[in-house]
Amino acid sequence: MKVISFSALLSLSVYTLSLAAPVSETKSIRDLEGLEGQLEIFQLFTSDTQNDVVDNKPCEAVTLIFARGTVESGNVGALVGPPFFAALALDIGPKKLAVQGVDYPADIPGFLIGGSPSGSSTMAKLIDRAVAQCPNTKLVLSGYSQGAQLVHNAAKKLSAATAAKITSIVFFGDPNEGDPVRGVSPSNVLTICHAKDNICEGGIMVSGEHLNYGVDAMAAATFVKGKVGL
Repeated sequence: MKVISFSALLSLSVYTLSLAAPVSETKSIRDLEGLEGQLEIFQLFTSDTQNDVVDNKPCEAVTLIFARGTVESGNVGALVGPPFFAALALDIGPKKLAVQGVDYPADIPGFLIGGSPSGSSTMAKLIDRAVAQCPNTKLVLSGYSQGAQLVHNAAKKLSAATAAKITSIVFFGDPNEGDPVRGVSPSNVLTICHAKDNICEGGIMVSGEHLNYGVDAMAAATFVKGKVGL
């Protein structure tokens, strides 16, 4: 397990405060206090590994199962997962969110065949386990790059009853952009693909536009918050 530098997470906080300029010394103090609170939340997600489901942590209002991209470390990676988790925790409250990563090879051959078969099965099993352990949790699925392929594949392995538990799905840099998710309404799916991201166009070239989806963490969190009703 690695600890991720949270400079990317810090940038989310700085960006939030920059949206509105301070109008008084009192407001500036409040902003600084708010920044401290945000940093505390960010520090909860500086690891590339999250195992709230497999470690049988207490049930939370929302359970997010996330699949990292190709060659990323741990089971949630560093580029997209941690910024997204922090942004969502800021929106709904850190004590309402459980996060589980998907352990799978995340290698290039897996991407080239449409997503690791073993990883897809592992993700489906994690979804089933999350629902069994916490039947009242709001289930959210997300994946980045090959992780998005896993979400598509895992959904095909779920029962209709389990699929009905999925409140929202967020794809980042989805190689299968435009493909429906079995059992999930398109209105509950957000696909974030950058212009000129060749991976989203069905290609195999990785550019800077495919590596900076962390900047979309807040937009993704806002979408999920609206779907889970918190």
